[in-house]
Amino acid sequence: MINTKNLTKIYTTEEVETTALNNINLEIQQGEYAAIMGPSGCGKSTLLNVLGMIDNPTSGEYNFLGEEVSKYSERQRANLRKANIGFVFQSFNLIDELTVFENIELPLLYLGYSASQRKKRVHEVMEQIGIMPRKNHFPQQISGGEQQRVAVARAIVAKPKLILADEPTGNLDSAHGEEVMKLIGELHEAGTTIFMVTHSPDYAEYSQRIVHLFDGHIVSENIQKEFKI
Repeated sequence: MINTKNLTKIYTTEEVETTALNNINLEIQQGEYAAIMGPSGCGKSTLLNVLGMIDNPTSGEYNFLGEEVSKYSERQRANLRKANIGFVFQSFNLIDELTVFENIELPLLYLGYSASQRKKRVHEVMEQIGIMPRKNHFPQQISGGEQQRVAVARAIVAKPKLILADEPTGNLDSAHGEEVMKLIGELHEAGTTIFMVTHSPDYAEYSQRIVHLFDGHIVSENIQKEFKI
């Protein structure tokens, strides 16, 4: 699904040049569950943004679903991204003025689903995630754990091939964090490819493979013999 070759991302200002990613060579197979770990500032979120086509690399190759996308325009990246990738963020990124239903519905609006199709699919996902009783609530009216469930529902509503999760439990207590990790594990069991940034060794153990990043380099990879569901 994902294959990068010498992927590099450099941020340049008038005063300084910062190499966020340095010659990243990474392969993620369809249906895999991989986690990436490393200290703050090592490039984890930058890598997720490049893999999610939110940002372009400075140099190197990025193949996604057999397409070389590293030089794609923003429009090309957006079209490929919205049809294939779902994002789960640490800060939830819900829209306060929209209800739970409306937040989850957004990706389907962008993809041109009809009103009846949107209603049917959003209801399916809310039942799956266990958030249906909150459908008419606004984000400020529900707990942090419930907000992250809404964020997960929004990420999967269009049935993406890949979920990119950036510290999905970072703003949650341990009980709600475990709930979200179990939910992500269930999505993987259903066939979704997962690539997750985490600081937690315990949560990384849910994955099949752990990639360690340091100063923009992949320094090691660990294949898990077992992974939790």
